[in-house]
Amino acid sequence: MYVYLNGEFVSEEEAKVSVFDHGFLYGDGVFEGIRACHGRIFGLNEHVDRFYESAKSIMLELPLSRSEMKEAILETVRRNSLSDAYIRPVASRGKGTLGLDPRNCQKPTVVIIVDAETRHPEDTGGKGIKVITSTFRRNGPDVLSPRVKSTNYLNNILAKLQANAVGVQDAILLNGQGHVCELTGDNLFIVKNSRVVTPPLWAGILDGITRRVVLRIAREQGYEAIEEMLTLHDVYTSDECFCTATRIEILPIVSIDGRQIGDRTPGPITTRLARAFSELVEREGVPIYHT
Repeated sequence: MYVYLNGEFVSEEEAKVSVFDHGFLYGDGVFEGIRACHGRIFGLNEHVDRFYESAKSIMLELPLSRSEMKEAILETVRRNSLSDAYIRPVASRGKGTLGLDPRNCQKPTVVIIVDAETRHPEDTGGKGIKVITSTFRRNGPDVLSPRVKSTNYLNNILAKLQANAVGVQDAILLNGQGHVCELTGDNLFIVKNSRVVTPPLWAGILDGITRRVVLRIAREQGYEAIEEMLTLHDVYTSDECFCTATRIEILPIVSIDGRQIGDRTPGPITTRLARAFSELVEREGVPIYHT
C-alpha cells in the first residue's frame, strides 16, 4: 500500500514517523475515518470539515488547505488502485522535544492511510451485536470535548477492554450525569413507538457524519427523528436499538447488559433505515477517478 506522508507518497514500509512526534508521545493530534464505496468517497466534504474543526479546537494548524487535503485523500486512494476503501487521515503536532509544550514542535505531521478492508471488525452480517455499559465515563467537554476526534482514544479503549473481557462486541459510555452518550466508536440510536431517538451533541458525543445522515433519512421516510437525552432505562426498554459509524453504516444492537432488545433480531425500522443508507452511499459521493 502507498501512504501519503507530509506531501509525498511512500510505500507502507517507508512510511515512518519520528519517535519524538507528539502524536506518538502524547496523543496530540486528530484523525478522521472516511469510506470509499463503488468508486466514490461518501461525505468527503463533511469529513474534511470535521477534520479541520478538530484541528482548530486543539490549535493545530494544518499545512494544507481544505481543497488540497481533499485532493490528497483522493490521490492516495487512486495510488492504491482502490474503488472500495477505508481512509484514515491523521494529523499530529509533529516532531518535538520530550516535553508537553507544543511550541517545541516545528511542523505538523500529516498522514493519509487507506485500507482495502472496509468491513467493521464487529460486523455480524446484519444479525446484530451484544453490548454492555462501561463503568468508565465519557470524557466531558470540560476535559476534552468528544466533538474533537482526537488521536487519544484511551477512554474508549478502556471501555472496549471491558466489553472484550465479558465476550460482547462493544460498550456504552455514559456521561458524568449518567446519561447515555455513545459506544466506544459509534453513535447510538433507539427506536421507541416509531420515534427514532439519539442523544444530542451536548450529552458529550462525537458529531457523527453517519449520525447526521441517518437523522435526515429517518425524517425523509416520515419518522419522527429527534435528539433527546437518554437514560439506560430508555435504552433497555426500547423497541429497537442500533449504532452508526462510517465503517458500519447502521448496525443493530440486540442485547444490552443482558437485556433483550425487541425479539433479538434487527427491527423493521432499523432494517429500513439501513437499506436506505446503503442505497444513498452507492449513488452519492465524490468520484475517485476522472471519467
